[in-house]
Order: sequence, then structure tokens, then C-alpha cells
Amino acid sequence: MGALLTGTSLVAGVLLAAWVSVPVPNELGTVRSEATTVYYSDGKPIGKIAAQNRTILSLDELPPPVTQAIIASEDQSFQTHMGINPLGIVRAALNNVTGGDRQGASTLTQQYVENYYVGVEYATYATKLEEAIIALKVTQQQSKDQVLEGYVNTIYLGRGAYGVEAASQAYFGKSAKKMTISESAFLAGIIPNPTYWDPRQGEASAAQAKNRWERTLNLMVEQGYITADDRNAATYPKVIEYKQGSGDNRTAYLLEQVAKELSKPGPEGADISEERLTTGGYEIHTTIDRKMQAAAVETMKLPDDAGKYTRASLTSIDPQTGEIKAMYGGPDYSKYPTNAATFRAQGASTFKPFTLIGALKKGIPLTTKYDSTDGKVIEGWKQTPDGPDVPLSNFDNDSFGWIDLAYATAQSVNVVYGQLNKEIGADKTAQVAYDLGISQPDDNPETNDCCVIRDNLANVLGTDYVTNVDLAHAYSTIAAQGYRTTPHLVARVNKGDDLVHEGPTSSEQMFDEEVMAAATYALQKVVTEGSGIAAKELMGPDGYTRRPVAGKTGSSQQTESAWFAGFVPQLTTVVGLYQYDTDQNQYQQVQPFGGYEWMTGGSWPATAWTDYMAKVTEGMEIEAFPDYTPPAPPEPTESPSPTNSPSPETEVEMVTVPTGLVGQQYVAAASALGGATLVPEQVNVDSDQPVGTVLSVENEGQEVESGSTIEVEVSNGSEAEQEEEETTTVPWGLTNQDQAYAEDQLENAELIPVIQEAPSDTVAEGTVIEVDPGEGEEVPVGSEVTLVVSTGPEGGGDPSDDPSDDGGGIFG
Repeated sequence: MGALLTGTSLVAGVLLAAWVSVPVPNELGTVRSEATTVYYSDGKPIGKIAAQNRTILSLDELPPPVTQAIIASEDQSFQTHMGINPLGIVRAALNNVTGGDRQGASTLTQQYVENYYVGVEYATYATKLEEAIIALKVTQQQSKDQVLEGYVNTIYLGRGAYGVEAASQAYFGKSAKKMTISESAFLAGIIPNPTYWDPRQGEASAAQAKNRWERTLNLMVEQGYITADDRNAATYPKVIEYKQGSGDNRTAYLLEQVAKELSKPGPEGADISEERLTTGGYEIHTTIDRKMQAAAVETMKLPDDAGKYTRASLTSIDPQTGEIKAMYGGPDYSKYPTNAATFRAQGASTFKPFTLIGALKKGIPLTTKYDSTDGKVIEGWKQTPDGPDVPLSNFDNDSFGWIDLAYATAQSVNVVYGQLNKEIGADKTAQVAYDLGISQPDDNPETNDCCVIRDNLANVLGTDYVTNVDLAHAYSTIAAQGYRTTPHLVARVNKGDDLVHEGPTSSEQMFDEEVMAAATYALQKVVTEGSGIAAKELMGPDGYTRRPVAGKTGSSQQTESAWFAGFVPQLTTVVGLYQYDTDQNQYQQVQPFGGYEWMTGGSWPATAWTDYMAKVTEGMEIEAFPDYTPPAPPEPTESPSPTNSPSPETEVEMVTVPTGLVGQQYVAAASALGGATLVPEQVNVDSDQPVGTVLSVENEGQEVESGSTIEVEVSNGSEAEQEEEETTTVPWGLTNQDQAYAEDQLENAELIPVIQEAPSDTVAEGTVIEVDPGEGEEVPVGSEVTLVVSTGPEGGGDPSDDPSDDGGGIFG
């Protein structure tokens, strides 16, 4: 008896000491963290930016069955006990001592303490004792409703979801505010092992989840929370396919850019730090058009023969508002974490319009003529600051005689623009670039993320480095006829009902409209008769009326970059290529691909620009550029009589008309001819071939003078059999969506979905990877459309309760 009393006294002493020494700790730093959700302009989610995926709700916002199901399943005496369940502790201890399966005895309050104050870790008897003491103290300090509210917002429920709101979205695709009795019972049932009891883990897991659901419903009846009729009426809830994070590593480029934009202070940003963004539970509505973004992803996919380090980029901006409608930064953020749209490459000849605008401002008209002789020495044109003047070469060493600025722009003639830059001053070219929207450096090393445009004569050739977004900004100012906006991805940011931030949509006039009308006229010549001729084939809604397009090609000296920057009145788009060896940290010549001999701006970039714009301008009205009439050329003045010294005859350059163009689409043939310094002229003829098919090419395979016009006969399809076959369009936005959603969209379009499964390490299980025929293609009604759906990583993985297995990274 004495020994028993001594033992009892010892235990009591230990418990008393623990009670005194164990305080209620401060809450964990993550418990009030809420995920920030980012949306497309149409309200569809792009993804989340989060430390933990959580959205906090009050008990008043939840239907009663949500908490009732949890209490019935996890802690039936919750409303009456003191925070711990002594009988449960004794029962668990006896089972553990006698060799049964190790059992816990945690009440809801103890689980709340673990999630809210202590943190999830491997449990020992010591930690469980500490947890029990804190639970007792919490019960004295907080009401049952406070404990329950903290619990439902911190409990981990699998699929990366913390709290019932995030879990309801992850499992049912809707807010917990709308959960049913059946859905409440499902979530409550899987609490002890949410990862393994997720039905997505396989048949055994699905069966266990259903058993737990039935158990919870039965307990709810026993506890009087629902009636037997309610129980009988309950049907097993439909659980949606799991999409890990954003579901697509391509959208992570957008999420990263949103975070960067919002972190900026001042009118261009919202001064929201990464910490606030990942924990604040904001709703961010972007300017990204889902259809345009899908078209960008589809068009920018490089062929298999592209170089290992070759990267493509695209930015589309509304020139009236500055809203970025699409941004392509790369194919897979996990493999290529650098956003190609914000990576710098040499601007090349896309800088020539900056010099042209500087000249127009100075009063130099487009009709002014300059000597274009290749190899001309221009005073001040040097390879090194202290070196001698050196000859300036044109692309392919071409010479064009005395030509005006409009023609020099169309043909991108270096020698003419070198002289023009000398005439106006290289510093004026740099200032025009900044005024149009090229990022200007400042004195703060933390915010100075751009390069200086040096005021040497060579800046006209784009020897300095620029991003795709910067070029799109500059050309948007030209498209808006001199009015500069602020490019932005974020339309607005909300925190609950409060508006936190709105994107800037105002504009500032930077240039005279007459100057910009003249510049636009010259840039149209690039498309109609120059290096950007591939873009000439951009059609209006009727399919045969050409849209007015203006733009400029650019190819750096060693073809380390290639660009086409173009616009219609309603939309500016820049397509870029560069090659940067990330192993050697150096730029390289872009490796030719797709059958092109050289990767110039007039090759793949111009063709890809046209393909993309054809998709995104479908149904868009044709708008005209401002009227502009070039001034009459100056009257010839009396010139000195020619001397008797002989003048060398100008050698005529001969080129071969490309072969193999018959049977291709005209846009491809036009690009090939333009690349051979020839001017294609489309001649429509009656034919039973599909519309736009090349039927013949004048002088094919023969040598002709460079700059010659080549007639290309193209089918108008008038003799094709006109079967009255009803067609429809494969819906946009199926990629990166849940399989069930994509199937519904296809069926609504009167198409037949065919499912093909494929493993993927980057795209979540049940998410559409690819669509064939592609999104936006016109097909006969009733056609089969293949959806390639991810089955998750090849080989799967062991089920785990570790929340980190359900995703990671702030851009998940």
C-alpha cells in the first residue's frame, strides 16, 4: 500500500510540475496563412501562390453538417469533455501496452492544439502529455466554438489542402459553404489518413473512403445530427480529379510574373511582398485572355530539330490599355525556370524604328534618300571607342542604290540607318526608345533590372539587350499612335470584399500623332513588300480580306536573336527567339530549324506571329491605321555635270527562286520567297485544291535578280466539291483542364471525346496534356477529338500522409 501511495504521489507530482511548466504557446506562424488564387480574365483559375493552401472561414459561414460530421466521426463527447478524454487515454494505453496496434487518444481539442500551437511531428508519450496539458488549458481559455473554428481551418485533409474550405475546393470543386451532408461525411471520414484514403490512390483507398463515409453517416444518425431518412437519402459524393497546384508548369511563368508585378512599389505595383502574397488569401484577377494564352502555348512550341538552348517568347498587349493578354515564357517552368519573355537578348533591327521616329520628330521626311551602298564608311562608326572608322555592311552584303527611308525600313538597310543615326544623334535614338517604353535604368541596384541603351551609332542596330515585354511595350506605343500605357498582368486584387489594387490603364501622349502615322506607314511597308512579308497573310473575319499589319523584323549580327514585332490597331504582339547556353553562360547563334537556312526575324518569328495572330484575331473586326500620305519627293536640283572619269557598273545580284513550294500554303511560300530577297505576288485562280494552296511559282528554280516580283498562283477553292458538311470548332482552353470538364466542352460542341492516357512528371493526374485536332481547329460535326490525359508520374509512388507529398513551391 505504501508503495502504491508513493507511486501515486510521484505521478501527481510529475503532473503538477508539468501543469505549471507547460504554457499555452503562441500560435504557429502558418495557421492564419491563406492561399492567394490567380485567375484568367474570364474568371477561370490559373493557379495558386501559397505557403499553405488554405482559405479561412468562420463557423457561421459553414453549413451545420460540416462540423457535425467532424464531431460525430472524430470526437463524440467534444461538447462535454474538458479538452481530453481520460477514458480514451486509458483504452489506448491498455491497447498499446498489451501489444495491440498503437492507438492515439486525441480529442478534437488535442488535434487543434497540435495543428494550431505545437506542429505535426512524431508523437512520443512526452509530447502527448504536453499536448494534453495544453488542451486542458485551452479549454479553460477558449469556447468550444473557438476551438472548433480553429480546428476546421487548420486540419490537413490531403491534396495539399489545409482546412475545410480548401479541401472542399480540392475534392468537390466548390466552396465549403455549399457542402452537403454527404460531402461533409466524406471529408470527416478521411481525417485520420487523408492522403491514403483519397480515392485517387486506387481501389483499396476508394473502398476505405466509402466505408469511412458510411461510418460517419451512421454516427451522425446515432448522435442525432441527421435523421434516418437523411441517411437513406445520402448518395456517395462525386470526387473530382486531383489537379496538383496549377496543374501545368507552363502557367508558373505567369504566376511568377504576377508576384513580381505586385511586389513593385508605386503606381506600377501594389507593394505586396512575397510573404504577404503567399499567406494573405488574395484574389488576383489578371488581364490574361485564356484563348490567347492557349494559342501562344500552341504556336510557340518549337519543333524537335530546334537547338537544346533555343528559347521562344511571346507577349501580346492591348495598346489602348497596356493589358498583357498573353505571355509565353517557356514550355515547362520546372525544367526552364527563366521566363523567356523577360530574358534579355539583342534587340537587333527592331531598334531601327526608334531612329526613324527620332528623324521624323526632327522633320526628316520618309522621302529623304540615302546612299545604301554596302561597305560604306560612316564617320564615327567604330568597332571600338578609340579605333578607326570601319565599313558598315548590309544584310547579305546587298546594295540598293539611293533609296528613301520608307524603302530602307522595308528592306532593313543597315547603311541607310547608320547614316540616319549619325544625322539625328545616337542619344536621340536611345531617348526615343525610353519614351516608347523600353525599360530605363535607375540608380537603385535592387530595382535596376535593365541595361543601358548606349548612345553610340551602333545602337540603331539593336546591339543592346532588351526583353520581349519591353519591345511589346515600345511597339504598343507606336500602335497607339504615340500614347504610352503601362504594361500589366494584374487587373485587380481583392481581399474579401475589399479592393486592394487596380492595374494602371491610363495613357500619356509621348509623340505627335503625325509622326506616329508616318512611322506606322513605313512599318506597313515592312509587311507588304519587305522582310516581314509573311505577316501580309493575316486575314480578317471573312477569310480573304487582309488586315492592315505593321511591324519590324530583327536579326542580330551573329543571329543570336531573331524577332518579329508587329501590330494591328487593336493588338501588339512580339515573337522572339534567342539561344543562350546556360551551361557556359553565353549567347550562341540560333540553330536553324524547321527547314530554314538562317533564323532571321522574317523566318520562323514572322511566320509564328502570323499563325498566332490568325487564331487570336478570329472574329475581330478589321480596323484601319490612321490615314497617311507621304510627302511628294523633293524637286531635283541642278547637279554638276558628270566628270569624264568612268563609273563602275553596279553588279546585279542574282538569286535562285526557291523550289518545292507547290502544294504548300501561301504564307509558307511567301516567307520562303521573302527570305530569298524576292517579292511574292499572290494570284488567285479557280481550283479544286484547298483555299490558299500554292499551284505554281513563277521562274521556280531559275536565277532572277534580287528584289524581283514573283507571281504565285494560289487556289481560291472555287472548284472544290461544296459538300454541305456542317463544321464546328474544337473549343479553346481544354489543355490544363480537368478531364471531365474537357469532355463536357467537346460534347457541347457536338464532338466525340476519345481518351488517351499518358504518364507525366509535371502534369497532374486527370489533367488534359494535349488535344488532337488542336484547340481552335475547324472540324466536321461529330468528329473524334483525342484528349491525352495525364496518369501522373510513371511508376506512381508510395501513399504517404506527409502533406509535402501533395505539392510544393509558392507557385503550386
